[in-house]
Amino acid sequence: MNTSTIGTKQMVVSPHYLASQAGAGILERGGNAFDAAVAVSACLAVVYPHMTGLGGDSFWLTYHQETGRIKAYNGSGRSGKHVTRETYKDRGAIPLRGIESAITVPGMTDSWDAVLTAYGRLSLAEVLKPALDYAANGFPVSADQCAHTERNLDLLSSIPYTSDIFTRNGTAPVPGERFVQRELAQSLEKISEKGRSAFYEGDIAQSITSFLQNNGGHLTLEDFKAHRGEWSDPVTVDYRGYSICQAPPNSQGFTGLMTLNILENYDFYHIEHGSFEYYHVLVEALKKSFQDRNAVLTDPAFSHIPLDRLLDKTYAKQLAEEIGYLAAPAESRPVGSDTAYTAIVDSEGNAVSFIQSLYFEFGSAVTAGETGILLQNRGSFFSLDESHVNTLEPGKRTFHTLMPAMACKEGKPKILYGTQGGEGQPQTQTAVITRIIDYQMDPQRAVSEPRWVWGRTWGEDYEGLRVENRISQETTEKLKQSGHHVEIVGDFDRLMGHAGAIVIDEEGFLQGGADPRGDGAAVGI
Repeated sequence: MNTSTIGTKQMVVSPHYLASQAGAGILERGGNAFDAAVAVSACLAVVYPHMTGLGGDSFWLTYHQETGRIKAYNGSGRSGKHVTRETYKDRGAIPLRGIESAITVPGMTDSWDAVLTAYGRLSLAEVLKPALDYAANGFPVSADQCAHTERNLDLLSSIPYTSDIFTRNGTAPVPGERFVQRELAQSLEKISEKGRSAFYEGDIAQSITSFLQNNGGHLTLEDFKAHRGEWSDPVTVDYRGYSICQAPPNSQGFTGLMTLNILENYDFYHIEHGSFEYYHVLVEALKKSFQDRNAVLTDPAFSHIPLDRLLDKTYAKQLAEEIGYLAAPAESRPVGSDTAYTAIVDSEGNAVSFIQSLYFEFGSAVTAGETGILLQNRGSFFSLDESHVNTLEPGKRTFHTLMPAMACKEGKPKILYGTQGGEGQPQTQTAVITRIIDYQMDPQRAVSEPRWVWGRTWGEDYEGLRVENRISQETTEKLKQSGHHVEIVGDFDRLMGHAGAIVIDEEGFLQGGADPRGDGAAVGI
């Protein structure tokens, strides 16, 4: 699919068609982009439960037409007050899965309240109705969920509550069957009635923390009560006449900005899209950015992050001059890649670009008792090395992969874009935005064109460059000759993540592109 959906008034793009339709329905019933965004977020927590959920985090970029302001909301949680490096001394590492990997408070439900309180028109109960209906009455389970269940079947089957909800007596569900989550529906009902307090102080908080405390977990009711997300200004750079906005740290968003600063030193008019030069320059620019990111990114309340230096154009020029024909050696640490990105623009011009996640698929794989809520394992990315910038400390936010983006002109959004993918997020974002700005592609073509992802994955000891097999043989051979460890994968491979984008064109129409690699849809009116 290479033709964008075009709306004259509004557009919703998400990685699941039911969530996109729910957001469009909220807009049709008089809600604005912020109402629709929370509705989509909640629906994704139900219909894409392997990717996101109430037990996870979210980051938001918002544009409010009336005030003309772009703001970021950090919906990520902090580690528990009693969670220290000493907690894991005998283990030697934070477990990647299981109850001891669930050590950061989920931030997403708080973000719903924050966005609606600041800008929404409808009540929380109204915008949660579609999600509540899908949880209580079921939805056709996606092929993506079934595939991830099959891949993690042994893990999911071994954990109480999780096994009952997400497997069928030890087998994976089949695509299209009705998938019901009654316990999750009950939790959504409580949030609908009592708001964020139900999740952070009331019945849900008490149920989650009691379950954790009784089963070897570390988060407490005090940790939940202390949670608050925060509004801030985005971090920005100029690129080809656009102001590119990202969420500030602890988001890795500045990595995307660093990369664009480097790429601004190249004339893409003379670099053919899809050529060896195109892929090589983008990959090498990203690797330069990753090196700095890995050295500094953590919770800025615990360590200074020198954004002024990192986003300086002179520094970017220096990095660009270091890129040669050969692939530079670099190190990556494998990170979770399972996420859900959404973009929404309403008829008034309000816009929301947001992303949410459980970190790994199914997060920690632990469902908190009878709440139906899967808990994230985001805290497993903390280091136990006390000298590491991202070392585990109580009350700390970890290095976070989530990074929604906007490209603006004259203070107004023109392009909203983002993707699933952990380490792949800056990579796919760079592909999408250069294709739209430098190669004048519409958003659907920009997300559908062949992609790549560089970096280490679990169980491998080298940084591979995975490329879809639609990339020409000539290009892949030149990449190999220049020193890249190339691995050719499928046509529209799920490894590349699920991207989405909206472009507000010169006519004022809204062009939407949803990734054919996922189950998403662009819904415009």
